[in-house]
Amino acid sequence: MTTAAEQSQRTFDVTLVGEFNLDLLLYGLPEELPVERELLPDRAEMVIGGSPAITAHNLAAFGHRVGFITMAAKDAFASLCMREMEAAGVDLSRAVHSESGIGTGVSVLLQHAHVRRTLTYPGNTTRLRFDDLDLEYLVSARHFHLSSYFLQTSLKDDVPRLFALLKEAGLTISVDTNDDPSGLWERSIVEMLQYVDVLLPNEQEACRLASTSNLDEAIAWILQYVPLVVVKRGAEGAIACTREQRYTAPAIEMRTIDAVGAGDSFNAGFLHGFLNGWSIDRCLQYGNLAGAYSTTAIGGVAAFQDRDAMQQFFAGHSLQVK
Repeated sequence: MTTAAEQSQRTFDVTLVGEFNLDLLLYGLPEELPVERELLPDRAEMVIGGSPAITAHNLAAFGHRVGFITMAAKDAFASLCMREMEAAGVDLSRAVHSESGIGTGVSVLLQHAHVRRTLTYPGNTTRLRFDDLDLEYLVSARHFHLSSYFLQTSLKDDVPRLFALLKEAGLTISVDTNDDPSGLWERSIVEMLQYVDVLLPNEQEACRLASTSNLDEAIAWILQYVPLVVVKRGAEGAIACTREQRYTAPAIEMRTIDAVGAGDSFNAGFLHGFLNGWSIDRCLQYGNLAGAYSTTAIGGVAAFQDRDAMQQFFAGHSLQVK
């Protein structure tokens, strides 16, 4: 087991692996989409996407030392994403430069008045393999975070092996599985969960993981394997549960532009507190603040790119974070 002094001497606070992609957001479309029609949105924006990329970017915005291994295609989309990630302070020195000819993934998000549709071309998201990872780089951190578990199809089977190595090196581990596009939610995930310190699903994902529609049952199932589960519930706030105690935090009411990346921003806020050794309830409140703040700008990272405005927001809500 590593000592506190050894932890403080590590190169990074957090390392991550996974994808970045480009999010194309279209606003003002009708909820019913007729075929064979040219539909005109009233606004379009293009921003960094990908759950691990948003979490990495926003952790760096909070001042953490962040290392990120990703698969980078040789295209303009990858150049844009990498430039913005590096501007935030994320280290991409171990990015794997793809020679496959498969480009950067793209998500088209149709922002309706009350719902959102997401269409994703994964591109090289699914190509990252265990053998692509610089393990010495990954273990030079205090903590490791994995998002988009089900999208990492070339890495997924090796995640338990990766996590075992990380735990042996003394890292704590958090995971946000995100959605499973296949709809299978395979129970083989249990092999990975036994190494996880913090699981960060939303309510639907928690229930799908546990094959139940009851959130309490889902939490109880997850707690068989993971000591701390944090469930994001949107307008209902968030819940954090250990095997002994439950914590709740209400949602923060904001004037919202969109909720793209709010869950990943929540992860960054919660992990910011976790890395600083805060109490669980304080981490939960900070996660809620980060998720809410994300919704005040387009996409998942734009709000965090204005450091002065970000600091002013969190300082103004300091009474809610005791």
